[in-house]
Amino acid sequence: MTTATKSIACKLTTLEFRERKATAISELKAFVVARTELGTGYGFGFEVTDEILDKINAFLKTERICCDFLTFQLTLHGNKALLNITGPEGTKAFLRDEVGL
Repeated sequence: MTTATKSIACKLTTLEFRERKATAISELKAFVVARTELGTGYGFGFEVTDEILDKINAFLKTERICCDFLTFQLTLHGNKALLNITGPEGTKAFLRDEVGL
């Protein structure tokens, strides 16, 4: 699957995007225990509970549609989770500056 031709922009309206940042994204950020810079994105570590898995799932359900240029990889091991979010050139800046992750 190639993402090179997709635009690095959220498909939500400005108001929807602000609301998304204020809810699902900010809630998920509160549970991040580690952040690792990757070549084309970031990895986020979590201590896993059912509540946190639900928040990760809610985040992924929307983000896969509104930011279809992103690639998500979720790895679970015991009570640890690693969510890698990567994409084409410019993804790290988008995640850092626009999304706040």
